[in-house]
Amino acid sequence: MATWMSVVLVVLVLAFAIGCGNRAVFIPDQSPIRVGPSVKGKVWMLIDGEWTLSSNVVEIPEGMYIVPPRYVEEEKP
Repeated sequence: MATWMSVVLVVLVLAFAIGCGNRAVFIPDQSPIRVGPSVKGKVWMLIDGEWTLSSNVVEIPEGMYIVPPRYVEEEKP
């Protein structure tokens, strides 16, 4: 489960970095990030206890926070 959350974070960070022009910046795991303008991509959603990739591209609202997986508490069965 943590692996999938890490993948989501990496995908979102890469989507953000691609929109920044010709420069990429690595975001350390210790820090949440805040979404800038015009960020679009597929996202992972927790549905019925399982992480599912969205079938469509969504626009992530500017100002939304994206946190590293360690900030999210896993549900225990």
